[in-house]
Amino acid sequence: MEKLIFEKSVLGRKGHYLSPLDVPEIPLEKLLPAEFCRREALILPELTEGEVVRHYTQLSRLNYAVDTGFYPLGSCTMKYNPKINEDVANLPGFSRLHPYQPEESVQGALELMAKTQEYLAEIAGMDAVTLQPAAGAHGELTGILLIMAYHTSRGDFKRNKVIVPDSSHGTNPATASLAGCQIVEVPSNERGGVDLEALRAAVGEDTAALMLTNPSTLGLFENQIKEIAEIVHQAGGLLYNDGANMNAIMGYSRPGDMGFDVVHFNLHKTFSTPHGGGGPGAGPVGVKAALEPFLPKPVVRYDEQKKQYVLDEDRPRSIGRVKAFYGNFGVVVKAFTYMLMLGGEGLKEASAKAVLNANYLMKLLTEHYELPYAGPCKHEFVVTPRHTDQTGVHTLDIAKRLIDYGFHPPTIYFPLMVKEAIMIEPTETENKETLDAFAAAMAAIAKEAREAPELLQEAPHHTPVRRLDETLAARKPVLRWKE
Repeated sequence: MEKLIFEKSVLGRKGHYLSPLDVPEIPLEKLLPAEFCRREALILPELTEGEVVRHYTQLSRLNYAVDTGFYPLGSCTMKYNPKINEDVANLPGFSRLHPYQPEESVQGALELMAKTQEYLAEIAGMDAVTLQPAAGAHGELTGILLIMAYHTSRGDFKRNKVIVPDSSHGTNPATASLAGCQIVEVPSNERGGVDLEALRAAVGEDTAALMLTNPSTLGLFENQIKEIAEIVHQAGGLLYNDGANMNAIMGYSRPGDMGFDVVHFNLHKTFSTPHGGGGPGAGPVGVKAALEPFLPKPVVRYDEQKKQYVLDEDRPRSIGRVKAFYGNFGVVVKAFTYMLMLGGEGLKEASAKAVLNANYLMKLLTEHYELPYAGPCKHEFVVTPRHTDQTGVHTLDIAKRLIDYGFHPPTIYFPLMVKEAIMIEPTETENKETLDAFAAAMAAIAKEAREAPELLQEAPHHTPVRRLDETLAARKPVLRWKE
């Protein structure tokens, strides 16, 4: 076997001391089949405990996190998360439950779930909510399956087309396709909203639904939403709201009042739970009364006869389970805590601050960048670099250069309808000083693009690893150091 060489190892150094075995030592060959037994001693780095601790501590300091810096990712809503939510979710009465416990032994958890459903239904103007879906895209799939079950129950088998705007999240057409539907894309008008004439031409007796994000991915509120709902409903279709941007309208407007029949929530965005790092999410789905019989089972409800909360499995028209057990319960606990802490007025204030921060930052940046669609915006906005043809500086270069200024880059090249898009969401949790510092960095980068474009084209300059081939890094990552 080729001997491995370790970057920091020094022969003879030790960082561990094991006590002698106090039980008889059994030969490895008696525990494992011979073909699985190592023939040579395992080669490991030789380091002291202090060196190991410093190595991993330094690696942790290279991570960027929402607890250490500004995360202006458009569409992702990476905001600060109150630590009390984590404390409540870690209470033994929540964290140590087992999903197979009898209902009577988990009444507190079931009550929390029932109240969360009630609160979400009120916030969105819906009649019923399921907490089962594991994240936003999973909620989308659940919503489309509910819509298709509704059409099928009425014998309307021809409805197999889902309309999506060109500004939609990429998960929308992917979800509809996974549900077995055909995708029909409609263009945006000059202000970034749905083109009504194109929508009228697209709907028909085969329309199952329109999937719409409001506010949109461009950060714009669809001010023709009533007309849109009427067009879809008159054609016999249903209106689905991608609720990813609910943090812009909480307390001010409700999807159910706009004409939406189905909505999903991103608890891991709007209601404070961390979104990044691949952590758990939750994508509850709210529906109007006509779709309530089709919700995934079991449904949490209060049984008047038993005088307790139950998991109702007697749902003959249900689409069935969409996730093992009852959803990501810990995320639900955090969202419930967040809603209780803020209350109705607090949630409304959070939306107001999200919109205020976005418009303030947009105003600062439009002095140095182009604004493809005029504001005012809601919770996020899109800008593009100026004079790309002359400077040779593209959106990716700006994103890489931001790393040198100590900021996580925004979402880039999305939505696809905007060439060289830079999508920014400051969220409601950032203060004016942070927004000013970010705007100053973006202004400095815009000046560098004009005067020294090579600085951006070769960025980042101050990271342990310079610019990577991101496609290759995603497909063939190098996960260990080697000489």
